[in-house]
Amino acid sequence: MSDTDRHRQILEWARAAGSVEVDDLARRLSVTPQTIRKDLNELARRAMLSRVHGGAVVTSGIDNIDYAARRTVATGAKAAIGAAAAALVPNGASLFVNIGTTTEAVAAHLVRHRDLMVISNNLNVVDQLDGRPDIDVVVVGGQVRRGDRAVVGALAMQFIATFKVDLAIIGASAIDPDDGSLLDFSVDEVQVTQTIVKNARRVILVADAGKIGRAAPVRIGRLDMVDWLVTDRLVDPGLRRLCDDHGVTLIETGE
Repeated sequence: MSDTDRHRQILEWARAAGSVEVDDLARRLSVTPQTIRKDLNELARRAMLSRVHGGAVVTSGIDNIDYAARRTVATGAKAAIGAAAAALVPNGASLFVNIGTTTEAVAAHLVRHRDLMVISNNLNVVDQLDGRPDIDVVVVGGQVRRGDRAVVGALAMQFIATFKVDLAIIGASAIDPDDGSLLDFSVDEVQVTQTIVKNARRVILVADAGKIGRAAPVRIGRLDMVDWLVTDRLVDPGLRRLCDDHGVTLIETGE
């Protein structure tokens, strides 16, 4: 059994029972406890399980993990994704940059671009790009969510709808490999993302491999709403086929 197959089986058992134990998994999968510990650590790194003493528990499918904690997950992968996505943005473009730790990684690689207009509901992105002489930064108006400094709500959607930009850079908390659904945890955040996509000519989705197969309750849309998927690696053959079927350009950074 490959690592990927073993991870999929562990997640299936964890979701059915709510938790898994190292010794039980080692016995059922005929591998050493050390191998299982590595598997659980990897799944925890991808925010698909939470490690506890002797095993792991299922990460909530209703609530996302804390924003500060998300910044510590897959940092190398996000940095590489950010660089690859920023390389798709030409000088002189107008773009939306949505809330998310991976979209922040993209913004970090836009600082040397010229003649950009960046419209963002992510105050962390605004802080990153503020003061850059070749970038005009437009802050979306509306209610600021304390936990992650996202601007959300009806006012934000009305503000965004006054623009029509070249590109949107969006994230998602989860991607369902079965039907290509893009998912998130907050209805308010999803509505803003949908408005951003509607008012952009082309869309770049940035998501590390840990988002694939993760559970989240609110649908943003499906894979056919984006033009590029930038990720570190895509091991699910079904999702790869969906990218081909919908004409989504897949970029893997290999991190």
